Amino acid sequence: MKFTLLIIDDEKNIREGLAANFELEDYNVKTAATGEEGLKIIEKGDIDLVITDLRMPGISGEQVLAKVTAETPGIPVIILTGHGSIDSAVDAMRHGAYDFLTKPLNLDQLGMIVKRALESREMSLQHQQLKQTLEGNESLKGMIGKSAAMQKVQGMIRKVADSRASVLITGESGVGKELVAKAIHNLSQRKDKSFVEVQLSSLSENVIESELFGHEKGAYTGADRMQKGCFERAHGGTIFLDEIGEINQNVQVKILRVLQERKFERVGGEQTIEVDVRIIAATNRNLEEEVKAGRFREDLYYRLNVIHIEVPPLRERKDDIPLLLSHFLNEFNAENNKSIKGVDNRAKSLLFKYNWPGNIRELRNCMESAVVMCGGDEISSADLPPSINAGSGADSISIPLGITLDEAEKIIIRENLALNRNNKSKTADMLGIGRKTLQRRLAEWGLEGESGTDADDV
Repeated sequence: MKFTLLIIDDEKNIREGLAANFELEDYNVKTAATGEEGLKIIEKGDIDLVITDLRMPGISGEQVLAKVTAETPGIPVIILTGHGSIDSAVDAMRHGAYDFLTKPLNLDQLGMIVKRALESREMSLQHQQLKQTLEGNESLKGMIGKSAAMQKVQGMIRKVADSRASVLITGESGVGKELVAKAIHNLSQRKDKSFVEVQLSSLSENVIESELFGHEKGAYTGADRMQKGCFERAHGGTIFLDEIGEINQNVQVKILRVLQERKFERVGGEQTIEVDVRIIAATNRNLEEEVKAGRFREDLYYRLNVIHIEVPPLRERKDDIPLLLSHFLNEFNAENNKSIKGVDNRAKSLLFKYNWPGNIRELRNCMESAVVMCGGDEISSADLPPSINAGSGADSISIPLGITLDEAEKIIIRENLALNRNNKSKTADMLGIGRKTLQRRLAEWGLEGESGTDADDV
């Protein structure tokens, strides 16, 4: 995505110099000599970030900020100010500015601020797109992902939703099989009827039949009243049998009968009850292997497996991680009354490298933990659970082919600084260079304050 910047400054040299600099960085750039002109450009749309001088004739930078914050709050605003107006710039931060920079400008530092602001902007746009997609298709709510693998799953859901055919959903634990089942129900003509979910793995053998089929009063000790089971409560709608591979063969026989005849009796009863119910089952087991081992009835397997939907593990759909991060970040920001803007590059790299054995459920737990632990406005690698750092090859650095030695050196120094929490002495020792050499290189790149407070004395 190519971003568009708007630079507002009444000083022509600064305005045109900044424009030329950011055009070289492959941004689209628009300029305005006054606050009035800048606001007119913003009103036309397609602006992703505003850089504005604080003090200008006519409409000031503070007024531009107030207008943007009120009418287009997703656009980050960076304030430029002279040394004598720092208090005003800090006040602007309190009123919604993303950051400020004093003149004379350090272009490298400004470039870093712009990059971070646009990363935050991109995450916000992704979240808005996600929200619009979910709101536009409420039936697929919760099915987060635009990868080819997830589009295939969503396509199958749409195809099978209106049929009466049984569906078997397979996939590892934590991939979201229950969301697929709910989406099928919500897209079907049964959507106004009950969706009854049964967690079979959590039910003991002595209560599972009663839970599924109900019982009559006096059917067993403690049965002091008649109770309908899940099949009866799902009449006209859908029953979702989660972890179908966990049930014994006695229960398998009774479920097979419901599939074949749409009939059953309550435990302790003689009355035959007929039901109209769509059956969706899910398992993380290989039922074909279970059939071969004699633990699962072959006839029930084929009755359940009319339509088969395989939900891919997260490691096979890593293109969806940015959307998932945005979704969970917004969820846990709201839950914890925080305003974390995003995930820094190092942490993002670790999240992409990690294999996610616990899938979406593990990623969700990871983001909840990171939001709680984060004390700044970006989640860093230090905020991630130890398992993510340990399981992501955190002790390695990825350097792309085709870059210059200077760019490679910058990556090595930045990654080691992040690893050492900005402890420059420790980083210099690790790299085998002097601390002054390290500081000089950071100054040349404009990275002196990138990693936060120097931790050498901690």
